[in-house]
Amino acid sequence: MTNKIFKIFIILIFVGTISFGLLFDYSQYFSFETIKSQHDKLNEFIKLNYSLSIVVFFIIYVIVTAFALPFGALKTILAGALFGLIPGVILTSFASSIGSTLCLLMSRFVLRDYVEKKYSKYLEKINEGIKKDGIYYLFFLRLSPIFPFFIINLVFGLTKMRALTFYLVSQIGMFLGTIIFVNAGVQLSKINKIEDILSIEIIISFVLIGLVPLIIKKLIEKLKK
Repeated sequence: MTNKIFKIFIILIFVGTISFGLLFDYSQYFSFETIKSQHDKLNEFIKLNYSLSIVVFFIIYVIVTAFALPFGALKTILAGALFGLIPGVILTSFASSIGSTLCLLMSRFVLRDYVEKKYSKYLEKINEGIKKDGIYYLFFLRLSPIFPFFIINLVFGLTKMRALTFYLVSQIGMFLGTIIFVNAGVQLSKINKIEDILSIEIIISFVLIGLVPLIIKKLIEKLKK
């Protein structure tokens, strides 16, 4: 009974957050243009309240990631614009991995039992693949900006991958992308839109880097045979 109430509570938070966003269009407050226009004011506040700003930003980042709100790239850019490259990378790297793992755990808690009952045969096959190559697939997905991270968090929550494994692979896999987006925030005045950050060349590079572990694993398996 307690589990049921807790599940309903989590679902209500998800639905409430999304509904609030649709009603009040909070995306306007987290747009790229808003970040640029409010940059100087925010920097002034942070200079006066540096430690508090870091703690508050970290908590907000974790919450936004955990509840799958669509501001991933913008909040990472904001970290670079407000805190600089190295503090911004450290801050967002840990906050994004922790938030993603919380999202995975909530997805697992709320949805996995239902999905297992409904689609047990399919999920069994997926879990076999995850057990064998899950780390490599997750690493590839984390390095490929074409896949929304919140969907990865929710989907992997339906699998049997250990939360610690998910956290560690996410921490490593998202690190390169984190550096690029935080650096974009540092160079905020030179960038006019998010599309300027991820060119086709960068996306292809990410995909190729993500494929390397999978290719190496397949080659090792062939050599063993």
